[in-house]
Amino acid sequence: MGGGLVGGLLVVGDVVTDVVARHGAPVAAGTDTEADIVVRPGGSGANTAAWAAHLGTDTRLLARAGFDTGAWHVTELTRAGVRPHVRVDDDHPTAVVIAMVDPSGERTFLTNRGAGGRIGPDDWDDTLLDGVTRLHVSGYTLFAPPGLELVRVAIAAALSRGVSVSVDPASTGFLRGFGVERFLAETSAAAVVVPNRDEALLLTGEGDAEAAAAALSDRYPLAAVKLGDGGALLAHGGRVLHRAPAVTAVSVDSTGAGDAFAAGFLTGLISGSSTASALEAGCSAGAEAVTRLGGRPIFSARSYVLP
Repeated sequence: MGGGLVGGLLVVGDVVTDVVARHGAPVAAGTDTEADIVVRPGGSGANTAAWAAHLGTDTRLLARAGFDTGAWHVTELTRAGVRPHVRVDDDHPTAVVIAMVDPSGERTFLTNRGAGGRIGPDDWDDTLLDGVTRLHVSGYTLFAPPGLELVRVAIAAALSRGVSVSVDPASTGFLRGFGVERFLAETSAAAVVVPNRDEALLLTGEGDAEAAAAALSDRYPLAAVKLGDGGALLAHGGRVLHRAPAVTAVSVDSTGAGDAFAAGFLTGLISGSSTASALEAGCSAGAEAVTRLGGRPIFSARSYVLP
């Protein structure tokens, strides 16, 4: 872990209970398929916050968890070094994602947004930005009406303080439902966008990642496009400036790799690294993430036992 970085990071996003099922054979419909199944604390926003803290950044997370596992999630975020600002919803359970992971490490999700879909402007306080130089928004937050209102409030508050904003589009499925042009309009104030390849293609209508990265950087000052085992691209001012190769790693589970990339990239920017070095730091963090089950840095097996 690093330390001594200048400025803090506030992540606005989701806390999720991940049920990760790693199966060695194709899932058989209508019967049983053997799998290694574990329960992990997750959520795109929470994962990014945990990785950023792991990399040495002063990180806080604004999120909403449920009555069933809220206390566990707060404990795990604190254990990860995150300052959690997590309201526990007394009427709704924590969001749950079932991630089915095939032998190559590719995953398919089943999602219930639970309490996470109810986070809203009432959860916001301007003091969350004290000591913060970057606000990072997980796109999942925008995809429910109260979360969209929260994002508007948070971005306006950040801009009024001169805090830079970044956004991770999060999901092609939810993006299509929300509307591409609507998403671009709602996040137009962001200085950095961190999509994966599919999200970048969807947001731009381009046919390849380089063209998509270039097009996005006409809308946002910086576009860092995650390419999985192809590394990453960074574009600015309508052209690709940097290409970072993927870091070689034995892939066990790609859950959270994109969140770790975002954490590594933003941590690099916060520390004053060049954009090229920050892109490489993102690839390194993403490579570390794929070597373990679940989307967080692992501290101890005991930390993943539900109360």
